[in-house]
Amino acid sequence: MSRIFVVEDDIAIRDELCELLENSGYEVCQPEGFEDIAAQAIKAGADLVLLDINLPSANGQTVLKEIRKSSDMAVIMVTSRAGETDEMLSMSMGADDYITKPYNPMILLLRISAVLKRTQSGGMARASYHGLAVNTARGSIGEGSSEIMLTKNEMIIFSRLLASQGQIVTRDELMTALWDSEEYINDNALTVNISRLRQKLSEAGIEKALETRKKQGYMLL
Repeated sequence: MSRIFVVEDDIAIRDELCELLENSGYEVCQPEGFEDIAAQAIKAGADLVLLDINLPSANGQTVLKEIRKSSDMAVIMVTSRAGETDEMLSMSMGADDYITKPYNPMILLLRISAVLKRTQSGGMARASYHGLAVNTARGSIGEGSSEIMLTKNEMIIFSRLLASQGQIVTRDELMTALWDSEEYINDNALTVNISRLRQKLSEAGIEKALETRKKQGYMLL
């Protein structure tokens, strides 16, 4: 049974959400207050965090940043504000998905299921790229002091590109790999993740590893 850590300050919404999740077979836990939320989420051993951006004593994006310092647990950001700025910022900080209130309960459950499926599947445990070890389960490239950590989404993209190294992988193929269904694609989020992946590969000492083919897709060299 997957454990979901629900961070929502609106009591009515939180209670309704917890009931929905419990009735759907998830174990649900909540923070005790809104201080040190990142530490509470990690201590709870959650498989996924539903994290509201607008909290009484903290910004959800700041909490996400703190979580990512020590954990790659799945995080879905939730906000009542429409617009792309929050979404792009959240995804650039390592969120696995993003949803805007008011949301359809069934759509939320599908997104949770998709994220958990991606993050809990071991996939190809180890591979190599340009002489560097690739650990898809851990989400890392290289080892020891040279190890570069990727977010879950970055590793999904990298793994798909690595499996087709030297061949063009279309944006649609990458978005399908990320969200399992084209109905839930967000093009901006893919662009942000590609940019961050390219930067991390550069940090790993692999310059110009990711080639963009306009109107076609991407190729890992």
